[in-house]
Amino acid sequence: MARIPLADVFGLRPLSVRLREMKLALRGDGITPKTKVGLSSRALIKPRLAFPLWLGKKPEGRLIPMYNLFNHTPPDLREGWSVEKTNVRDFRGGDLTYDSHNGTDFAVPPGTIITAAAPGVIVRCSNEFHRGGLKVFIDHGRGLITTYNHLAKVDVRVGETVHRGQPIARSGASGIDGFLLFPWSTPHLHLNVWLNGRYVDPFPHAGLASLWQAGDRPLPVEKPSEFAHESWEPTVWDGTRVAAQVAACIDPAVQRELAACPDLATQAITVMFQRNYFPFRFTKEVDLYPTEFAREARLSLPFRAEDYDGIVF
Repeated sequence: MARIPLADVFGLRPLSVRLREMKLALRGDGITPKTKVGLSSRALIKPRLAFPLWLGKKPEGRLIPMYNLFNHTPPDLREGWSVEKTNVRDFRGGDLTYDSHNGTDFAVPPGTIITAAAPGVIVRCSNEFHRGGLKVFIDHGRGLITTYNHLAKVDVRVGETVHRGQPIARSGASGIDGFLLFPWSTPHLHLNVWLNGRYVDPFPHAGLASLWQAGDRPLPVEKPSEFAHESWEPTVWDGTRVAAQVAACIDPAVQRELAACPDLATQAITVMFQRNYFPFRFTKEVDLYPTEFAREARLSLPFRAEDYDGIVF
C-alpha cells in the first residue's frame, strides 16, 4: 500500500482555504448553520477500529468493517449538519449511524485503492474541507450518481469515462472530522449514492430493492478488464429544470459560480452538488430529471478484489 503524506491524507492544502472552511463548519455564517456537536458525538470515536487502520493494518483481514450506515431518520439539513446521535436508524433497524449521515462508510487504511462502483463518467472532482474533503463524482446515467469522499489522492480527471472496478482514487481521511479527531477518528471511504438527484441508501430496506448487485453484501469486481466495454446510458440534462434550480439559489457567490459553468452538464452537476451538500442555499428543490428512475442493482463494492472479499457489520 502506497504511503501518502499526512497533508494529503487530511486534504490540508491549501491551508488558508481549509482554515476558512473549518471556521465555516464550526461557526456558520448568514446562510450556513454551524455544525451540531454534542456528547453523543463521542459514538463516532472508535479507537479499537481506528488505531490499526492508521497503522496500515486490516482489523478484519479481507473483510471491510462498516463504520457508519445511512440514517433513515435524519433531521432537516437546513437546520445544520449534525454529528450528534439522537434519532438514528440504519437499514437493519440498528444504530450504526448518526443524525445527518447520508452515506455508507467503509473503514480502510489510508492509501487504499478505490474503484468505480459502476461504469460512468467523472463529472466532478473537488475538495471542501467542511463537507467530505477531497471527492470524486461519477455519473452512471439513468439517474444514478456516486460520490467518493474523504480521499487522499484522485487518479482520474473530469470528463474521463471509467469502467466498473477501475481504480479512481486513494482513500484517506480528508475533511474537518478526520483532521480534528486524529488519531481517534476512523479513516474511511464515505460513499454517497444519489438516485434521481437525492441521497439514497444503496442497501435494501423497507421493501425497496438493493442497489448493490450482490444484495446486502456488496462484492468487488473479480476481473475489471472484462467490464471495460460494459454499456451505460449517458445523462441528457433538461436545461429548463436546471435553470429553475439555479434561480432558487439565495447565495450570491454560488449564483456566480453556477452562472460561470461552461456547459449545461457541468452546471447540472454543480447545482446538484450545491443543493445536496448545502440545501440551505436554496429556497426550494427542483426535480432535475424529467423522469423518475427505478432502483436497480447496479453497484459493485468500490474496492479491488485483490484487497478485499467483502464487508462485515
